[in-house]
Amino acid sequence: MIAAEFEPALANGRRRSPRAPVSLDARIGRGGIDRALCKITDLSIHGVGLQSYSAMKVGSMIWLTLPVVGARAARIVRAGDFDAGCEFLDPLTPSEFEALIEIDGSLRSFDRDAIQN
Repeated sequence: MIAAEFEPALANGRRRSPRAPVSLDARIGRGGIDRALCKITDLSIHGVGLQSYSAMKVGSMIWLTLPVVGARAARIVRAGDFDAGCEFLDPLTPSEFEALIEIDGSLRSFDRDAIQN
């Protein structure tokens, strides 16, 4: 056994930017036979959480086609049976983030000022 000091983790964990719960249809792939539908379940400037019936592997690179924004390269950083977490190679701009939030329309209490930080 070893002794160590510890400090509780911050409430937002390792996230660089706040995530907003959303429900947006998107596509994985840029066309051809590798294209699959998915549902984005949460969104931040730096990435998304998504659900898909397509198998995804941590470390894989994908093209994620978002409404309004278009195709974005993303890296799979977490993968489960039917869900995954992805980090965008190029973060969304605040205006792109806002446009996606507006499309969803289900967001009532998300702190929009938090995305500016």
